[in-house]
Amino acid sequence: MVKMPNCCQSEISDGSTNAKGDRRFFRATVSPILLTVVCLTTTCATNAQESPKTTKSTPRLISQSAAPPLTGVASSGNQISLNGRTVPGTWLQRPGKAGQVITHLSDGAFRQLIGVNFLNSSNSAKQPIQWFSSVTTPLVLSTRLLGAYRYLDISNFAQTSGWEIRTNGNTLVIATPKTQITNIIQSQEPPEASTPLQQTRILVDLDRPTPWQVVQGSAIAKLQTPSSDPDTPTPKSTAPPNRQWTITLDGIADPVLIERYIPQPPAAPPTLLPNLLKQLSPAIPTQPIPAPPVPEPLIQKVEVVKNQTIISLSVPFGLSPQVTTVANPNRLIIDIRPDPLEERDITWAPGLRWRQHYVNLGTERFPVVWLEVNARKFGLTLKPMWASPDGLAGTAPLIQTAQRYLAIAGINGGYFNRNNKLPLGAIRRDSQWLSGPILNRGAIAWNNSGQFYFGRLTLEETLITANDQRLPILFFNSGYVQSGIARYTSTWGSTYTPLTDNEIILVVEKDQITNQLPGGKVGATAVPIPQDGYLLTLRANATTAASQLPIGSAVSLSSTTTPADFSRYPHIIGAGPLLVQNRQIVLDAKGEKFSNAFIAEKAIRSGICTTATGTLMITATHNRVGGYGPNLAEHAQLMQQMGCVDALNLDGGSSTSLYLGGQLLDRSPSTAARVHNGIGIFLQPRK
Repeated sequence: MVKMPNCCQSEISDGSTNAKGDRRFFRATVSPILLTVVCLTTTCATNAQESPKTTKSTPRLISQSAAPPLTGVASSGNQISLNGRTVPGTWLQRPGKAGQVITHLSDGAFRQLIGVNFLNSSNSAKQPIQWFSSVTTPLVLSTRLLGAYRYLDISNFAQTSGWEIRTNGNTLVIATPKTQITNIIQSQEPPEASTPLQQTRILVDLDRPTPWQVVQGSAIAKLQTPSSDPDTPTPKSTAPPNRQWTITLDGIADPVLIERYIPQPPAAPPTLLPNLLKQLSPAIPTQPIPAPPVPEPLIQKVEVVKNQTIISLSVPFGLSPQVTTVANPNRLIIDIRPDPLEERDITWAPGLRWRQHYVNLGTERFPVVWLEVNARKFGLTLKPMWASPDGLAGTAPLIQTAQRYLAIAGINGGYFNRNNKLPLGAIRRDSQWLSGPILNRGAIAWNNSGQFYFGRLTLEETLITANDQRLPILFFNSGYVQSGIARYTSTWGSTYTPLTDNEIILVVEKDQITNQLPGGKVGATAVPIPQDGYLLTLRANATTAASQLPIGSAVSLSSTTTPADFSRYPHIIGAGPLLVQNRQIVLDAKGEKFSNAFIAEKAIRSGICTTATGTLMITATHNRVGGYGPNLAEHAQLMQQMGCVDALNLDGGSSTSLYLGGQLLDRSPSTAARVHNGIGIFLQPRK
């Protein structure tokens, strides 16, 4: 008997353990909620307009129609040059009154490149902002929704701020006034009543307002202080590592400030008393006295690079910077705190609401960022989307996939094998299966009328021969490998490469078996997939069925879902486990064959649910205050507490990505992993 890989051991993206014992969620990469970040995307808007390649058996991969023409627009582009640095960002200009030119910038670029804080708004046509100004009397910018982006009219803002704006082909060139950073002060703040942990505040004084960004970096490796006793091993730290953050300002810091924060070499470890006693009298037993830990300085370095001042921070686990600005004097305030998430409630577009705040679960507080979607009104629809335009193998950042599909919003979807980048769950779009479900796991189904269905899903396919033999097909276009028969169509790609040793591959064209091929070694030989048929792969014990399926045999297929209700919906994404049904928690992760490690893991989580009013919510829940993210049981309780009638857990950890209009709302793109598939939200153009 051939030993087959176990799915739960290869499911690297769902937190299970692979054959080498690797884990999907690494504690060093479980990041806290982020504020604003400089990195927008690696894909330009022009690329987003390109339709992915299609075949006659593959559903159309773009949104329901091409992007609407930008009427009344004089020029537009997808690059921004900010003080000489070129970065991705969509913009457009249109003629105004008396020969004026009105400049619009996509709100993601404006927020993340300039450091503007968006304030709450219930009017999608208006966006109040705060930037070195008063929160009580904010500046309100008009918005314009075009294609997959929301644009803000920044003309008056730019003029008041003294910006110079011009265009250079595809690039919007912005030059802001030269700025001096006059002081950087670090102080300890007394803890607030609601936040008992000690806080640190950094004040950055400026002679004028200037663009700024904050970016989360990688974990900082801890330097272990060696023991002074050669017979005593150096203890390994069990505390989570600090994380690097950088605050970047368009301005020049005074040289005195740079000298103040020049990194100092670590001091040599002190000679401890036990060593001296041992030298004087080796017979005297001694216990080593551990050296007290030396805390890392918060401000690691201040440097000026290309007319920008970069402040590098080493932030302990459980804390993150919360950055605000004030005027008179112009100042950047950086609070290092355990609860940095700023509450937000913004009607971003008709029927689409961006919200974020802390949700309490007992004594724990979890930061949650989510979008509320009214899919029954306002021309909003949902569609599955996946990374590769040429088949099902491949991963990409969600921000890139969403832009390629012209989605205005989206969230990462189901599981996949991170090694071979193949799907491990159901994907169905426009009534066509792209990949089949596995292990009776939870799934969400929906139609274009805004109706949704949640449950545990199984696809039952049967191969029927001319003499009425019935052979079960266990897997369809899936990276899940077990003994049995699997089926692969051209949606998988142009070829199929064996996923296990010694498969027997049957070529089926026009409902007839036209060839039998030995698969050979895993990954060795690619077999073309016919456009007018499919391949059947017989693995392990199922290879004995090859004698019943000789070349020339006529075959047909039957297909049904359990529950049957799933068959009524054109779109499906599978993930799991199912969390809530009819307002009741129905979590059964063991029943859905998730590993014990995944069940107990405290990690960042993605979720999708519907409420009693029919609203859809897509959610990203990050690390609790002072700790790690929710486990599955806590995630189910949080979704129930947020008003979910039915709820499903999606892939999580570093995969969790919540996208809106060119930006990630919940984290820095630099900390988000590449994912296989997601759920996109599309705005139907007006007719």
